[in-house]
Amino acid sequence: MGCLVSTPKDSGGNRRRPGNIGEVSVYVPGLRIPKSVDFFQSLGGHLSKTLVERLTALRTRIVVMAGQEAPTITRTRRKTATQHGGSTLADLHQALEDYLPVLLGLVTDGSQLQYKVQFIWVNQEDDAEETAMFNAWYEVLSVLHLMAMLLLSQANLLLLPRTSADGYQPKVSEESRRASIDIFLKAAGYLDCAVRHVLPQLPSELRRNLPVDLAEGVLRALCLQALGQGVDIQLGMAIDSTKATLAVKRRLACEMVKYWQQAQDNIMNLPLSNGWGEKHRLFIKWKYIEAKSQPSLTAPTIKRPSLCQPFDQKTATGSCACGTHAPPYFFYPTPTRRRVRVCGPRLQPLLSSVNLPIVHPPMVVLSPY
Repeated sequence: MGCLVSTPKDSGGNRRRPGNIGEVSVYVPGLRIPKSVDFFQSLGGHLSKTLVERLTALRTRIVVMAGQEAPTITRTRRKTATQHGGSTLADLHQALEDYLPVLLGLVTDGSQLQYKVQFIWVNQEDDAEETAMFNAWYEVLSVLHLMAMLLLSQANLLLLPRTSADGYQPKVSEESRRASIDIFLKAAGYLDCAVRHVLPQLPSELRRNLPVDLAEGVLRALCLQALGQGVDIQLGMAIDSTKATLAVKRRLACEMVKYWQQAQDNIMNLPLSNGWGEKHRLFIKWKYIEAKSQPSLTAPTIKRPSLCQPFDQKTATGSCACGTHAPPYFFYPTPTRRRVRVCGPRLQPLLSSVNLPIVHPPMVVLSPY
């Protein structure tokens, strides 16, 4: 059940077109803005007056705050971020957290109340100016999406370089980076909940008609973006730390590449034709390319040939300490009368020094010494 109404993009309205989005560390594809709803007309005969008034008050507060915050989200400046720290974003996020439990009461146990109210939201990435549906699960999905976008906006403010007290070039403090990791994980949790638990509640027809802002591919891409940027911050902190081992850095680098690759796979084939969507796609593509361009961490480290493990003559076993090459292995004798097992790609430099022929296993090379 449920009805869908989409307003064409030439109808005017509240959509915020991306002109100059200012400094960006975390790209946020705009805020979807809710429009006013008359709960008394839809639910007046089904719920108590007190509950309807509470629903109205909570949602009206969100409508007003989102309408005020959406224009400023596209032009975050270092001065604003430094002085205010995103307090308005935090207030709007708190308002959504207060509204969500009350809203879930409309969908509990398959209540028919979920089909009584038409919820309207202004889109950012979709061609349609706004989308309206008679389904409370659509409202839940939109609320979770907005909460995640607010958290990404807060992370962006935290990660903008600020002038340090020592007067040197602007930088991001250790505290801000640690706080941003928690924010990224929380945003990813909201988006994962939307994909796993809310989208399946919508009928297939409504899911097909959702705006591209709420398409499953976009939600998954945003979730992976949050995870990827969280790992990116962790990797930066590990590189700066003298205690982090190379294995830890390499693991984080591989995880980051995996997240950005999956994000790109989810978003590349979606119809993101307007300014927000195209910039979002380009941002993810850029971050994926940037993540792959760290060969010192993502590529295996090749050790010196002298570190190759000796070949055991009794058990006929051994391994290449390079850790990067597969058999066949080659054997060469050394002045100390010990046969050493070395992988083929690493053998050529050794031959130039010992001037001995290559012999493939399982043949044995007799030492001439």
